[in-house]
Amino acid sequence: MKSMTLLTLCCLCCIQLGQTQQSIASKLGYPADAKLLIIHGDDLGVAHSQNEASILALKLGMVNSASIMMPCPWVEEVAVFARERPDVDLGLHLTLTNEWYRYNWGPLASRDQVPSLVNERGFLLPNCLEFGQRAVVAEAELELRAQIEQAYRMGIRPTHFDAHMGCLLFNSAELFEVYLQLGREYKVPVMVSRLFLKAASQAFLDKITDEDVIIEHVLTASPQDYEAGMAQYYTNTLENLNEGVTVLLIHLAYDNAEMQAVTVGQDYWGARWRQQDFDFFTSDACRRILEEQDIQMVTWREIQEVWYD
Repeated sequence: MKSMTLLTLCCLCCIQLGQTQQSIASKLGYPADAKLLIIHGDDLGVAHSQNEASILALKLGMVNSASIMMPCPWVEEVAVFARERPDVDLGLHLTLTNEWYRYNWGPLASRDQVPSLVNERGFLLPNCLEFGQRAVVAEAELELRAQIEQAYRMGIRPTHFDAHMGCLLFNSAELFEVYLQLGREYKVPVMVSRLFLKAASQAFLDKITDEDVIIEHVLTASPQDYEAGMAQYYTNTLENLNEGVTVLLIHLAYDNAEMQAVTVGQDYWGARWRQQDFDFFTSDACRRILEEQDIQMVTWREIQEVWYD
């Protein structure tokens, strides 16, 4: 009986999420079987190279969304672009970690207000595991609000929120709830996929309400994909895209001295990886695949406008 109850709950959850997904497509004016894609550049603000490559890719059109790391040193450059181009789809890459070995940043909130989020040098913690073990939920919320309010003060009007390294998704249901609540409060969609919820515990599922936007898929290249060849991975991904809303997460930068220094010591997600992302998503080959596969490009701004109208 207990196993039957759990099975029933899982089935009901899948049905409910399916109905949510269909409503996004219909709200956007597409049939339920349409392939809807957001090509989403992460990490704006982390470095000039990241900004320069990402902004060019956004201007060229195939990359149609990006998100900003507010605690990072090069965020003002992105804010200038956001003020000059308020039509561009820019969200916030809510940042509670600092993963690079020799390139560091701290919180936007006062360090004495968020001591559980920083190391002995005052920088954010290096990974989601350490963050999850140490973070006090109230302090994490304080820092997230500081990042959001700073964005508004700088003239950035975020179209969505997502989580750097996924740290708000993979630690506790309480942190996940803060993430969702901020989206509801600011009327900004937060990036949560149906696939994530299928694997999540009931404690996470209980935090979802009808106000929350649930997309079909969030896809990103893994280290194994990088080793096998990024162009091959992206070509296969686009040629086999499923129906519904998919977010394809990429990282765009130039393989130059600045980005090599930022990512020194990291085999993956480094300067060479980011150059390959830029090369593919500004290529004629990418544009041709999108056309051949009848993939419809949508943005978080469009979802935000129809969801919170």
